[in-house]
Amino acid sequence: MARCENCGRESGTISKTLGLCRDCIQSDSIEVKNTLSSIHRKIRESYGLPGSRPHRDPGIRCTLCINECVLGEGETGLCGLRVVRNGRIRHKGGVPSRGLVSFRSDSLPTNCVASWVCDGSKQRGKRSLAVFYQSCTANCIYCQNWEFKEVDTTEASGMTYRELVSETTDETFCVCFFGGDPASQMPFALAAAREFARRGIRVCWETNGTMHPRLLEKAMEISLETRGCMKMDLKALDDSLHRALTGISNTGILENFRRAAGLAAQRSDPPALIASTLLVPGYVGKEQVEKITSFIATVDQTIPYTMLAYSPSFYMKDLPYTSVEEAETSLAAAHKSGLQRIHIGNHHLIGWKRG
Repeated sequence: MARCENCGRESGTISKTLGLCRDCIQSDSIEVKNTLSSIHRKIRESYGLPGSRPHRDPGIRCTLCINECVLGEGETGLCGLRVVRNGRIRHKGGVPSRGLVSFRSDSLPTNCVASWVCDGSKQRGKRSLAVFYQSCTANCIYCQNWEFKEVDTTEASGMTYRELVSETTDETFCVCFFGGDPASQMPFALAAAREFARRGIRVCWETNGTMHPRLLEKAMEISLETRGCMKMDLKALDDSLHRALTGISNTGILENFRRAAGLAAQRSDPPALIASTLLVPGYVGKEQVEKITSFIATVDQTIPYTMLAYSPSFYMKDLPYTSVEEAETSLAAAHKSGLQRIHIGNHHLIGWKRG
């Protein structure tokens, strides 16, 4: 059991890293904000990343993502890849046409957020190229793929998009960009996506939705052209809770979701936009799910929505797996919104107990 450092509440679903219960986080008091900022600063700095969004005045504004860091000479952006040298923004991995990525080839169907509504589930014998971007625009303290933070960007040179595309074979049906997040390396990602498209391969994106709006539109256009999709993670609807869990605001993300939905309306089968939420015990459950799905429903009730069971990870390893009750109450909350397609993924994790 952990005790909330603000209100004294004791619970098994209070993260020791945060030291705060959900209600105190959502109170959005100055004291709570300062506590959370300090927590994220320490985590980020432990990986050699800036503790907070740089906003040097005067400085050079980076417009690759919605964080729009303003960098002074020698300063690095939140993603850890953009740095100002000699008065110009540079890419630490080399030129933007080189990406800091890893990849693997998976047999279809895969355990994909969109597998229950995409054509990949019907392609037995075909393969998906999963491309992992080793950088991110957020700082999720429950990140399920946090190991990318240990990549040394000061010496990494990455690979060219043509080298990445050459990893495909005649069996490659689709490619999925995830991470980390492709939003942190969009020039490389878009160059690779266009080459995949020329080869007749479906292009999908799994993202936190933080890429700059004009880059998001280009990504959606490629997915529409190739019959791929964008899977956008809506982590929390309340901005205070979103900041606590990820270190960044969700205001621009929600705007990007609306923008993506407008483009996705051009094609209904297979759906071009899928929303997802990780059910984080004590923090993201039925209350947030009801708010998130109500938001999605105001945009388009036909957008598929996936809830994912939680596996303890990174700085929130002390939280439990998603329980059967949490999954059921969250599912019931989602159905209240009027969304037409709702799904729970990672069933194998629901109700797991620690040994």
